[in-house]
Amino acid sequence: NEALNGGGTLFVNKHPELKVRVVHGNTLTAAVILNEFSKDVKEVFLTGATSKLGRATALYLCRKRVRVLMLTSSTERFQNILKEAPVDCQNYLVQVTKYQAAQNCKTWIVGKWITPWEQSWAPSGTHFHQFVVPPILPIRRDCTYGDLAAMRLPPDVEGLGSCEYTMERGVVHACHAGGVVHQLEGWSHHEVGAIDVDRIDLVWEAALKHGLKPVSSVNN
Repeated sequence: NEALNGGGTLFVNKHPELKVRVVHGNTLTAAVILNEFSKDVKEVFLTGATSKLGRATALYLCRKRVRVLMLTSSTERFQNILKEAPVDCQNYLVQVTKYQAAQNCKTWIVGKWITPWEQSWAPSGTHFHQFVVPPILPIRRDCTYGDLAAMRLPPDVEGLGSCEYTMERGVVHACHAGGVVHQLEGWSHHEVGAIDVDRIDLVWEAALKHGLKPVSSVNN
């Protein structure tokens, strides 16, 4: 939790000799979300835009020359993210303060819970990607809704002793899968704090290499 422990940084700073790796797993969560998009997407609307996942999503997409409408009332937080983007990509990040700004955008990334009224600003045919818990209410019959970022474990996995919240057997939240991949790869670093955008593709490829598969169903 960012507010409570800085995404895990508190633990590693307090215990520098820690033998286990602390992994928030959100790099893989970002990868799952970003790999849901079709290659021809040119513009997205992002809520929760200055959160850990929102920041990483915006910075990754702007590098791909995708225009990101970042919903935030905090100009300071927006500017901090903007400064992290390559200079030639900064014009792809746009601060917006109202949902009306997305009334012509059909790709919404929901990182902060939105009400039915706020959903009403999305044009017909919009797809709602999401990394918000709990998921938003699928009230728009003329739109589609993605599931929370998750991955299916390989079929030969044995000894799975728990079920995930809202997930079927053998499916885990992407952040938990990120911890599994970290262990399988033998990485020695802690994955704490802000998401390293440069590692998103690397973690994604590692997950696929080990037989994990993204789960992305669409509910009409």
